[in-house]
Amino acid sequence: MANFNKVILVGNLTRDPELRFTPKGTAVTKLGLAVNRMWRDDAGNMNKEATFIDIDVFGRQAETLSKYTRKGRPLLVEGRLRLDSWEDKQTGQKRSKLGVVLESFQFLDSSGADENRREQTVDTREFSGNDQEGASPDEEDVPF
Repeated sequence: MANFNKVILVGNLTRDPELRFTPKGTAVTKLGLAVNRMWRDDAGNMNKEATFIDIDVFGRQAETLSKYTRKGRPLLVEGRLRLDSWEDKQTGQKRSKLGVVLESFQFLDSSGADENRREQTVDTREFSGNDQEGASPDEEDVPF
């Protein structure tokens, strides 16, 4: 049986992107995405739950998202789950965190404002896909 690791998310950025570069010059951007879930309980009341997801972006896509997105901007993200593990320096306890490595994205227009319309004209096909440039660098190379 083959394994499959694919995530598709639509949400809003929780902070401005952080663009940095590895010692080898690969662009790395960290994004925070809030994804909301709404449902009705048995009494008919609407409930809302937000899930906050950290997303790592590499290569040209990292540069593009850093340039054209800001906190609050809606975004569709496709990627894969990655489990990061480390030892807490203060307590010595093992820690882990599940995150997403972006493989492709689409800008989504939220308000129709002129600025958003201009940004929509960027052709994301140029920046999506599984090209080698978007491959994850070694963990020790990531500047975060």
